[in-house]
Amino acid sequence: MDHLSLLNESQRQAVLHKEGAAMIIAGAGSGKTRVLTYRIAQLIDSGVDPFNILALTFTNKAAKEMRHRIEKVIGNNAKNIWMGTFHSVFSRILRAEADKLGYPKSFTIYDTDDSKTLIRNIVKELNLDDKLYKPNVVLGRISSAKNKLISVRQYLNDATIQADDEAAMRPKIGKIYELYQNRLFKAGSMDFDDLLFNTNVLFKEHPDALNKYQNMFHYVMVDEYQDTNYSQYLITRKLAAKNQNIVVVGDDAQSIYAFRGADIQNILNFERDYPDLQVFKLEQNYRSTKNIVHAANSVIKHNQAQLRKDVFTDNEEGTLIEVIKANSDNEEGKLVATTIFEDKMSNHLSYDDFAILYRTNAQSRAMEEALRRMNIKYKIIGGLSFYQRKEIKDLIAYLRLTVNPNDEQAFRRVINYPKRGIGDTTVQKLFVTASDINHSVWEVVQNATEFLGNRAGTAIESFSVMIRDFARIAQNSDAFEVAKHIAKHSGIVDDLYQDKTVEGLARYENIQELLNGIKEYVDDPEKEDKSLDAFLQDIALITDADTKADDDGEFVTLMTIHSAKGLEFPNVFIVGMEENLFPSQMMLNSRADLEEERRLFYVAITRAEKKLYLTYATSRYQWGNLRSCEKSRFIEEIDPKFINFKYGDSNSAGNVFDRVLQRKSNLVAPAPRKQVASNYTAPADFKPSDTANLAAGMKVEHPKFGFGVVAKMDTQGNSTKAIINFDEVGEKTLLLSFAKLKIHS
Repeated sequence: MDHLSLLNESQRQAVLHKEGAAMIIAGAGSGKTRVLTYRIAQLIDSGVDPFNILALTFTNKAAKEMRHRIEKVIGNNAKNIWMGTFHSVFSRILRAEADKLGYPKSFTIYDTDDSKTLIRNIVKELNLDDKLYKPNVVLGRISSAKNKLISVRQYLNDATIQADDEAAMRPKIGKIYELYQNRLFKAGSMDFDDLLFNTNVLFKEHPDALNKYQNMFHYVMVDEYQDTNYSQYLITRKLAAKNQNIVVVGDDAQSIYAFRGADIQNILNFERDYPDLQVFKLEQNYRSTKNIVHAANSVIKHNQAQLRKDVFTDNEEGTLIEVIKANSDNEEGKLVATTIFEDKMSNHLSYDDFAILYRTNAQSRAMEEALRRMNIKYKIIGGLSFYQRKEIKDLIAYLRLTVNPNDEQAFRRVINYPKRGIGDTTVQKLFVTASDINHSVWEVVQNATEFLGNRAGTAIESFSVMIRDFARIAQNSDAFEVAKHIAKHSGIVDDLYQDKTVEGLARYENIQELLNGIKEYVDDPEKEDKSLDAFLQDIALITDADTKADDDGEFVTLMTIHSAKGLEFPNVFIVGMEENLFPSQMMLNSRADLEEERRLFYVAITRAEKKLYLTYATSRYQWGNLRSCEKSRFIEEIDPKFINFKYGDSNSAGNVFDRVLQRKSNLVAPAPRKQVASNYTAPADFKPSDTANLAAGMKVEHPKFGFGVVAKMDTQGNSTKAIINFDEVGEKTLLLSFAKLKIHS
């Protein structure tokens, strides 16, 4: 075939292999998809019926891309191949065999939200504490059981499982699991995990069905085999048991989904299941420069549990990997943004050529803010923009309501979060009542027992007391102190802390990161007004819809490393390279966990084609406290000859950032307004005056801005601002509760 001439020797051998079990160890950027595509085409060209080929992938995108490539080689015959994700292929089989399991052929499939709603209803019916039995937590436990093929009966009869649930103060999860499965069955429905669980049940309890599909699928291929769980492992092993023609493709060095149930032992021990196994190693990397490939090799060699291979490339040497040290996460964001802008301008690149990868979603905050301030467009892959995440919007809604209790949208968002027994019907009554008596909703809220009676009114009035208490604190405290108090006393922090799932932990970390951002705002000497009101105005500008990425144009890509698997970019920044962040503090308890983190770093490195940057901060805010950070051990594991160390400091980072901002503004506006800095130094005996009676026309002195005249006083609610024309720096708006002003007669 002509396409064989496009392959290297290792790829060609893997493609020409036909009978027996084989494992294709495909290093990063080694042309894995091409090999799979041509192997299937080769089988069909050799006379194999496409209906007898089963190809399993992990994403619909991968299946679609592979089928499209095969069609280009062999034409419409590709449509007859059984190709798709595990879930799509086995739901097709289950529909055909549904009657054997007592399901209708038209069974419906519950998505995650459907499952959570059902669990929420069951918890309510059992009169259980919905704070302990959160749908996310319960569903995670049930999902884990199903992926390990633990049935309801086994779950209820397993003493260890029951003891674990007792220790977690959730002894009724087994009962919920039982009711959940019964309700699904009665509704003629399956959830996603059932598609694999029930396929195993089908093949175990109905040998005729297993025999049927063993005879149908003469050739079985599994992509990304390192990501399979126990359930998937058993299904593929059973299907291939008769013909033994199974080929798995994967890279143990890219096994990074243990938290989803993936078991790296499936690929490490594959030879144990098939003693006559043939192994093909795709070791030539076509993606990255020599420096990047060698750096990745020097890292992954520290793992003990691995299939040894020698990845190499014939690509150019490339530039050294740049390791950038910053003094803070805020400075780290600035350094990344300025480097991207200057690289783009100097080398005539597109923003599409850049990706920023991080260990946790919360790290996007500092990156997003720096990019936005430089008007660099970006897109978030695999997650929402930091300020669009639910938990962030929830806390900001509390902050908005504290500053403006008449904010209707903020009120609707948090009146019953965390839950305080105020339902949608009651909320609707509040708005109807306010409309009927021509009062604001907030006025009705403060006197809810009068309008709605004691039962519903008491909870609402308690809420109003809490918001008024927040507003009182906001009068005399800076934005961080208020936000920290609200996060704690609103119940948000406790609510998120109780959720120990991966998603729950990420949400908890995001709240911490928002507080870190507010602390940075308060600690910024350039921010004269440190009030909550001022911070919210700042955030409103940063998150303005005008800066939101759309589908047109070019963008820097931001994503977690887990989301980046399978992708590639010319220039990659891996940020937050610090101990306890990457590697994660939660992954330091065992060698297996640490080796998974190292594989994650390997995946991150190998996303880069031309240039790779590693950045870390020596200090980072955690819950408002500035903590010292230590450089990640993973940086130390890279052979130093592939690294160029760069060190930033606050002044240089700030100067570069400001210079680039100025350069960008000059491109847009040739004649920007001149900014005047103040050279004023207050005398040693400077003492602020009582500004309670400050009025327009008064002459004042400020320790930083010098002398000026009050032009206008502006009072909104409990906050009073003075608009002052200073002699040197021009007009400034100062909040009196924070401004240090000396009044001169």
